[in-house]
Amino acid sequence: MKGMSTLDSMFTYSSVLEASDWTAGAFLIDAVTGVVVWSDVLYRIHGYQRGEVVPTVELVLAHKHPGDRAKIRELHTDLAEVGGYFSSYHRLIDSRQRERRVLTTGEAVLDANGRLFSITGIMVDLTSTVRAETERAARDAVAGAVRARAVIERAVGILMGRLSIGADAAFALLCVHSNHTNKKLAAIASQLVGLAEDARNAAVLTAFIHDLQRHTAHAAAERRGRPSEGLA
Repeated sequence: MKGMSTLDSMFTYSSVLEASDWTAGAFLIDAVTGVVVWSDVLYRIHGYQRGEVVPTVELVLAHKHPGDRAKIRELHTDLAEVGGYFSSYHRLIDSRQRERRVLTTGEAVLDANGRLFSITGIMVDLTSTVRAETERAARDAVAGAVRARAVIERAVGILMGRLSIGADAAFALLCVHSNHTNKKLAAIASQLVGLAEDARNAAVLTAFIHDLQRHTAHAAAERRGRPSEGLA
């Protein structure tokens, strides 16, 4: 059986977290004796310190999230029958009732008679990684929304000035054009602002605004049930 010094010797890296936040533990299950060995980090992932509990297969399963436990049991049964490499992303509940997201990978080895001999592997605690990625995605989404809103407001202002219309009417022009062309509203607004920022684009800008008006007139005519008139 591998010594604990081997199980505790692990190098890890995360592109998202600092090294101190990146936790991965190793384990060994001796199917012949029933002995389960955890590294120190694996104890911590489950909310324990070494010596507080004796790891067993039953304890491992008891800590699995109720929604994942049946699949983990099924995986264990399959490994006992055919052996091989495995990987599982699932949830566990530690001793403090905190939900953790973990990735477990390893290998189940059969003996010469086809019986399960051992299971060895590592468990990576991805809880902080998932949280950090989610928070970053949320921040990026909010920042993107703020930028898009600012561009849309600039486009509305340009249309108000060029066409002497109110904000609602200007926004409606952008929305109708977005629906008609199947383009995102922010992309249309960005195009309009880009054209307006360069005086050399005056003719193109005029044509672009004309398209906005034409699509809006067409949509209004369709709602009234007759062809649009006045704008070609």
